[in-house]
Amino acid sequence: MPDFLQQKQREITARLAELKPLVDEYERLQAADVALNGLSATSGPAQTTPSQGARARRGPGRPRRSGTRIAAAPAMAPRAKRASLRAKQDRRGRPKGGGKRATEALTHITAQPGITIPELASKMGIKQNYLYRVLPTLEQAGSVTKKGRGWHPKGE
Repeated sequence: MPDFLQQKQREITARLAELKPLVDEYERLQAADVALNGLSATSGPAQTTPSQGARARRGPGRPRRSGTRIAAAPAMAPRAKRASLRAKQDRRGRPKGGGKRATEALTHITAQPGITIPELASKMGIKQNYLYRVLPTLEQAGSVTKKGRGWHPKGE
C-alpha cells in the first residue's frame, strides 16, 4: 500500500510541474487583458495591474471588472470638500423627524405626557425601533424632552 501512495504522490507532483508554466502564462495574459481594458476605458493612466501573487477578485454578485482598481483621483481640497458636503446637506428633502409619524408621535405625547416608547408604538401601530430613531431627533429639534423613560412636550 505505501508503494501505491508514493506512486500517486509522484504522479501529482509531475502533473503540477507540467501545469505550472500554463498557470503562470494564464496570470500574465489576465494581467495584460486588465491593463489593455484599462487603457481603452480611460484616457489617462492605466489601471493598476494585479501582481502574479495577488489577483484582483470581485465579490459574489458583483459585475465584471468591479474588482479592478482605477488609479486614484487627486484629493479634493479640505475647504472644497466641506462645501460639497454642505451642498449635499442643503439638497436633502425634508428634515429628519419632520414626517407624518413624527407629527403623530408628537400629538400622542402632547395628549399623554410621560408616555413611553413601547406605549407610543402600540398606540401608533408601529414598531418601537422606529420611534427610537424619531424621538431623539424631535428632542434635538426642541419639540419634546425625555424624563426618565417617558417623553414630555417641551413646555412641561
